Amino acid sequence: MARFAITAGAAALSVLGLAAVGAAPAAAQQAAERPTFATTKVAGTDNVYIFRYLNHQSMFVVTSQGVIATDPIGYVRREASSVYVGEIKKVTDKPIKYVIYSHHHYDHIAGGKPFKDAGAVFIAHRRAKERLAQIKDPYTILPDETVDKKRTITLGDTTVELSYVGLNHSDSTLVMRLPKQKIIFAVDFLPVASVPGRAMIDSYPIEWEASVKRVLAMEWDRLIPGHPGPGGRLGTKQDAQALLAMLQDMSAEVKESARAGKCWDTAEKEVKLEKYVGWDGYAQGLPMVVRRYCGLWGRGT
Repeated sequence: MARFAITAGAAALSVLGLAAVGAAPAAAQQAAERPTFATTKVAGTDNVYIFRYLNHQSMFVVTSQGVIATDPIGYVRREASSVYVGEIKKVTDKPIKYVIYSHHHYDHIAGGKPFKDAGAVFIAHRRAKERLAQIKDPYTILPDETVDKKRTITLGDTTVELSYVGLNHSDSTLVMRLPKQKIIFAVDFLPVASVPGRAMIDSYPIEWEASVKRVLAMEWDRLIPGHPGPGGRLGTKQDAQALLAMLQDMSAEVKESARAGKCWDTAEKEVKLEKYVGWDGYAQGLPMVVRRYCGLWGRGT
């Protein structure tokens, strides 16, 4: 493996004595102050990294035989995926062997051309490939290989387990688990101490709860989310359990409003669930969460 580096913006920082993902000030302040992009090594590991560009992030794993990367995150910010490849090259001279899509939404998976040019094989859930083939987005690489329920990738000394845990934020989500490191990478349906917001718009709310329960049954200690959590921290099973409770609380509250004939506008004004007011994105995301549950309990959709 080549030298270990962490970069922030365009500057490389020597970090042999620093924790890669640690505590920080309030999330809003951090977002305003942090550089455009950064690559951090996950504390306690010797080969797991997080690449963040603005408010999206991906995981990549360096093995003795090459790199397993995830979501290119080159949506709108077209330069992000080229920066991502460049950041990997600062960490290792090993080839990029795989790119694994978390799900089919462009804000996470667009911009894969620099990875394809580097020779990577693209992998996604079967449903992701079906959707992408229909839409034909010019900036999103069609997967070379697909997963249905499960697949294990072993490259060099590293194993990554890919699992489909059912409908949630999308119908094509894969959870990526590193069994040795007890780390998972899961995008958009397991936000860390954050209200889902836009992630609810086209979601499957009943099935979402079941998928969270399946993830909780897996063996893992830390979660790398697709968007940075408060202070940039990683998630825990406690965070996943708290999210499940929030979904259940919101569902029950809006169900009552819907059956009282209050969906849509009245419910969006009245439903507050203030016990979650301290979560990131509460004010902006709450109306979208209520709207989605109004669709479920008020219209049956």
